[in-house]
Amino acid sequence: RRDSAPRGAGRKEPRAKAARGLHMLKELAKFFATFFYLGYFPMASGTFASAFAVGICYVLKDQPAVYALAFIFITVIGFITSDIVEKVVGKKDPSCVVIDEVSGMMIALFMLPWTPAVVVTTFFLFRAFDMFKIYPMNKLEALGGGKGIMLDDIFAGIYANLMMQIALYLSTQIS
Repeated sequence: RRDSAPRGAGRKEPRAKAARGLHMLKELAKFFATFFYLGYFPMASGTFASAFAVGICYVLKDQPAVYALAFIFITVIGFITSDIVEKVVGKKDPSCVVIDEVSGMMIALFMLPWTPAVVVTTFFLFRAFDMFKIYPMNKLEALGGGKGIMLDDIFAGIYANLMMQIALYLSTQIS
């Protein structure tokens, strides 16, 4: 047939579509892993993302079910996208990936009283636990990939929340 394409001509198009699809997937992963590009903030991007997470927590604080669902969604997306971005960037736990800070901060503030003292103290506790990576967080980071990126911040959030729960309980007992 004269109107048909030459032999093999159609084979390049599926490869090009696949390459575009893969590029799109990588860009989408960067978008989420950097938490809407906050990870590209020029300095202290993790701290900046944690502060942004405080705003998310504030908006959702009176809706615990929605808060929990948002946390689960962000965390699941974080495991998937941080793994992809680590491979794309070719660097272990790249600093542009900050979705882990958002997830960890959400745990840190979950079900705590929303007062300036509690929020600020929890923020600094979370950042300290995230930076100093006390046991077993230091072991979790060694897992690599999305697991290593996400789990150390999740545990930093758990530690910060537990410390605040204990401090708040003790403050009511002492008073």
